[in-house]
Amino acid sequence: MNKPRTVFLHAIIWLSILLLFVGIGSRGGKLEEAVVIFVYFGLLNIAIFYINYLYILPKYLNSRRYLGCALSIIFLILFSGLIKYTLASFFSSIVLKRGPQHQITITFWEYYLGTVFTGTFFVFLSTAAKFAVDWFVNEKVRKNLENEKLIAELAFLKSQINPHFLFNSLNNIYSLAYQHSEKTPEAILKLSEIMRYMLQESNEVKVELSKEIRYLENYIELQKLRFKADSYVSMDIKGDDMQQSIAPLILIAFVENAFKHGVASDPEHPIAITIDVMKGRLFFSVKNKKSAQNKDEASGIGLNNVKRRLDLLYPGKYELEINEGREIYHCTLVLDL
Repeated sequence: MNKPRTVFLHAIIWLSILLLFVGIGSRGGKLEEAVVIFVYFGLLNIAIFYINYLYILPKYLNSRRYLGCALSIIFLILFSGLIKYTLASFFSSIVLKRGPQHQITITFWEYYLGTVFTGTFFVFLSTAAKFAVDWFVNEKVRKNLENEKLIAELAFLKSQINPHFLFNSLNNIYSLAYQHSEKTPEAILKLSEIMRYMLQESNEVKVELSKEIRYLENYIELQKLRFKADSYVSMDIKGDDMQQSIAPLILIAFVENAFKHGVASDPEHPIAITIDVMKGRLFFSVKNKKSAQNKDEASGIGLNNVKRRLDLLYPGKYELEINEGREIYHCTLVLDL
């Protein structure tokens, strides 16, 4: 909230309070008494509030000068009591009298102790308001910093995906070109389509699930091209709503991991990919036979990356289970879209 709006809001609140008390106190034709008691002395109490709120607390608490803060508050309360008594002397018949006919005079110490109590109350009120406002401001700053950190971390994680994927794909195409394979142009075309998706769609917070699935299909076709013999990959897609949205590039790491460290040439153990969408939930599964030859020192980058992205984008909204047996590797992801 900007400063003019804050000042206006404070003024409206205090004016409403003063008018309310004046209205209550003026019943029975005592408007002058109500104005003197609630307006004149009310403005003094409001001054106490803001001297503590705007000057004493920021000056001393921010620099951790607690003794100076306490002494300043005590001085404010005692000195304001003297000012109030001086003002009360001008309206002694209203302020310094009590009883049905105002026949009893209030002594200095009786009145002064009352002003000390009232001043203490407004100091407490302003201190509580200051701590409350500072807490809300700090909480807002903390959340903004968390959001900025989240955005920066997601951008960093996403930046890791592109070169990691491109590195593997170029290696595959290099292998095809080295073998003078006729599949090389088709592989380059598939890579071009995949990179277009990564450059355009992946910048969005969410994409349609159907587009993410098409991206996986292109990736699988690209991987198949590098095999001389037939490759065996099954992809079962079913569900009631493929227009659901999903964070881009969430699923690719599991499929990429299956091709990198699995066996795609065994007809008895094909790479099995299952995608099922039911009632706003995605059930995603990748199962493959493990290969003893496909080892990579950076094999954990992809899965660690996607786990971190899931933690950031879907906190408490996903279940990831990884079962690694002697021969079979199986990943299952259940995600609330």
